[in-house]
Amino acid sequence: MIENSKLTVVGAGAVGSSVAYASLIRGSARHVALYDIDAAKTEAEVLDLAHGTLFTRASDVIGGADIGVAEGSHVVVITAGAKQKPGQTRIELAATNAKIVGAIVRDVLEVAPHAIIVIVTNPCDVLTMLAHEASGLPPERVFASGTVLDTSRLRWEIARRTGVAPTSVHAQIVGEHGDTEFPLWSDARISTVPILEWRGEDGAPLFTLEELDRIAVDVREAAYKVIQGKGATNYAIGLSSARIVEAILADENAVLNVATVLSDFHGIDGVALSVPSVVGSAGARPIRETPFSAEELEKLRASAAALEEVAAGLRG
Repeated sequence: MIENSKLTVVGAGAVGSSVAYASLIRGSARHVALYDIDAAKTEAEVLDLAHGTLFTRASDVIGGADIGVAEGSHVVVITAGAKQKPGQTRIELAATNAKIVGAIVRDVLEVAPHAIIVIVTNPCDVLTMLAHEASGLPPERVFASGTVLDTSRLRWEIARRTGVAPTSVHAQIVGEHGDTEFPLWSDARISTVPILEWRGEDGAPLFTLEELDRIAVDVREAAYKVIQGKGATNYAIGLSSARIVEAILADENAVLNVATVLSDFHGIDGVALSVPSVVGSAGARPIRETPFSAEELEKLRASAAALEEVAAGLRG
């Protein structure tokens, strides 16, 4: 476990400030720093957060428009980038945000050379691929928040329909954090019961394959619905990012669906996809033994192909 741990959040917008807020409340790190090129906005967010530290578990929060605030960070969460607009896909953000994130990674490593970098800026999978190439870091040290939040959305939806706690739902969203993501229904369970065998109060099966497909669509489109209504998703991604930070700083070796650049993962190489991974103080390690049905493996490879196409276009 890292003592006197420091987290820096890059980007003081809706997502970045929510990551800092959630991390302060949960005590994810001993020290929290917020960095953004908008000095006035950053100062205001830091003051607002600092005024509530009497009631939080972290010791302090600092921030500013100088990258020096990130010095000595153990974890850096990058949220900065162009905001996703209603109706805009994550992939459409790629060209603009690739330049932003690339510059941030280089600057961060100058003041925090040993930090683990978690990329939240969308499209986080593609940006992780490009950041990994630019940084020279091993893949376990630069990864995306991936489908950690999507998995939470899936478990919440199943829990809502079954009346059990989300923690008792064991189901995963894998692949791209976006349009080609999909659930691993072949291994989904409620406690120890396979999901298709779960029965309602009348004794009839609660789910069919068709119903599960509709749930998958709802989960995939959940962010678009939130963005349409309020302009951004921020609370849930703030909480899920704080959870990732905790797994790193406490060396939990927790299994989370983050996205590292994969190497010979079921034949997939060089693409950042979300799969169950062990997350601890050394970073993230994909679990190679994760089982996939033949149909799921085909979907995973299709997701990889879609992301590689976007990344290739950005490299060119």
